[in-house]
Amino acid sequence: MAEYLASIFGTEKDKVNCSFYFKIGACRHGDRCSRLHNKPTFSQTISLLNIYLHNLQNSAQSADGLHCAVSDVEMQEHYDEFFEEVFTEMEEKYGEVEEMNVCDNLGDHLVGNVYVKFRREEDAEKAVMDLNNRWFNGQPIHAELSPVTDFREACCRQYEMGECTRGGFCNFMHLKPISRELRRELYGRRRKRHRSRSRSRERRSRSRDRRRDRERRRSRDRERSGRF
Repeated sequence: MAEYLASIFGTEKDKVNCSFYFKIGACRHGDRCSRLHNKPTFSQTISLLNIYLHNLQNSAQSADGLHCAVSDVEMQEHYDEFFEEVFTEMEEKYGEVEEMNVCDNLGDHLVGNVYVKFRREEDAEKAVMDLNNRWFNGQPIHAELSPVTDFREACCRQYEMGECTRGGFCNFMHLKPISRELRRELYGRRRKRHRSRSRSRERRSRSRDRRRDRERRRSRDRERSGRF
């Protein structure tokens, strides 16, 4: 029985725990959901709730508060600036970021959500504790640990193929893409750091090997000296 319950945990067959919350870290029913939302006590991933929504609203207003049209190019540039600002701040203040995603959904439970997956769980915990005491664009930040670790399970496959009929109100993540240039810049930095760390580890390994070789030669020399 225990094995069966473990096998269906977080799936649609689970009548106790909410499968949507388990997969995407959010549920359209919120506190009214009939199933449990098991919030993790540790995770690599944090969610910043509705944070990009405030940015979009502000960007679509002129100085006098009137609505103004924003071109697709301007929206992409604005989004790239937002993404780079958040990504860079997460890495500089809390730790290495493996992946960051922003929801393009329109449902209240997903709109403007930002998911940041850190390399270490300790960094995610530190980020949540600090960010909940901060503000962004005149709004308090609401950060929490998220159960999402595999974004492939959280994303809408039909949307990725351009076939989602539910549009922005789909219950699975529609991730807003950043420009190729920004992706190369942000994630290229990480690859360079990894290569640098790898080279550093290789240098340390070669240094250890050289020390071992010297010790072996000295040991052989001592043995030979003892024979004669």
